[in-house]
Amino acid sequence: MGYKRSIGGRILRLLYPDRCPVCNRVLQGRLICRGCAGKLPYVSQPACLCCGKPIADAREEYCGDCKKQKHAFCQGKAVFVYQGAVKKMMYRYKYGNRRDYTEFFAAEAAKRYGDWARQRAITLVMPIPLSKKKKRRRGYNQAELFARRFARLCSLPCDTKALARVRDTTPQKQLSVRGRKNNLKNAFKIDEDVVKSKRILLIDDIYTTGSTMDAAASVLKRAGAQEVYFLCVSIGQGQ
Repeated sequence: MGYKRSIGGRILRLLYPDRCPVCNRVLQGRLICRGCAGKLPYVSQPACLCCGKPIADAREEYCGDCKKQKHAFCQGKAVFVYQGAVKKMMYRYKYGNRRDYTEFFAAEAAKRYGDWARQRAITLVMPIPLSKKKKRRRGYNQAELFARRFARLCSLPCDTKALARVRDTTPQKQLSVRGRKNNLKNAFKIDEDVVKSKRILLIDDIYTTGSTMDAAASVLKRAGAQEVYFLCVSIGQGQ
């Protein structure tokens, strides 16, 4: 069986070789091109103490969004700023079937935030789920791929089934801030026994206003989760 899997894996790599997440060139034994490694905008300080968005003024502790509202999560982090090459990279990851980008994203996340997750005593990693309809149409959930690999690299347990999206919501990018919140009402359900008294790390690909994270975190807390944090591949710029 292992032999068959290895042969199958080789064939898949020949048909769908790993590509650089920035320039899309075929890679040989690397996760990103040497020339592209320095082109990506990583999140750096100063950043919002709540959601992790980069902010321009080092004297500020929170971004404009987090000053205005109280979130259901404790704190969040992201690897990249959602701009420039990152936008194209994330589009291919989400809609272009570039599942092979997962290894690079998870490796960078573990390098930067593995210790952060352990310091917060995270006991369970969970991805933001897609609706069954969207997952069937797309063929995969990019947040689930990222969550599984990050959890494995950090030796953390991962549950991809307990949190479910029970409504096929409108894409968040098409809505206003108020519309995003209304769009996600009663969108998630959770198996309470899985999260009770646990510290959860929610995983998604992109963080913008936080409506999705708040909706999911609220469901987890009502189900008895002790604390909820989040980690994303990319995040918008704070005000």
